[in-house]
Amino acid sequence: MNIEQFRTYCLSKKHVTESFPFDDATLVFKVANKLFALTNLNKQPTTVNLKCNPERAIQLREEYSEIIAGYHMSKKHWNTVTITSNLSNKLIEELIDHSYNLVVNGLTKKLQKELGFL
Repeated sequence: MNIEQFRTYCLSKKHVTESFPFDDATLVFKVANKLFALTNLNKQPTTVNLKCNPERAIQLREEYSEIIAGYHMSKKHWNTVTITSNLSNKLIEELIDHSYNLVVNGLTKKLQKELGFL
C-alpha cells in the first residue's frame, strides 16, 4: 500500500479529519478529534502508527516483522506498521479499521450517538 492509498482509506471513514498538528511532515488522522493514525511523510520506507489493543499488538509483532512497537508512542497501545512492505492491503485496511474502531468505541455513548455511530 502506498501513502496515497493509506490516506484515501483513512479519509473514507466517517468523521475523519487530517491535519499536521506537530510539523509539516507528520500527517495525523483523527475521528471526533481523537488520534487513530499518523505517519511521517518524509520517512522511507513508509510507516504508520496505528492504535491496537494490547494483546493483539503483541500477536501482530510476533507474526509480522513489518509490525513493531509504536515508535514514539505507548508501546502497549500502538504499533508502527511498514505499509510499503509485503503486508497485504487487506491486512493494512483491517489494522486501520481496528485502530479507528478502538477510538470510536472509546467515545462517550452520547457523542457516538450524535455522530451516528449508534
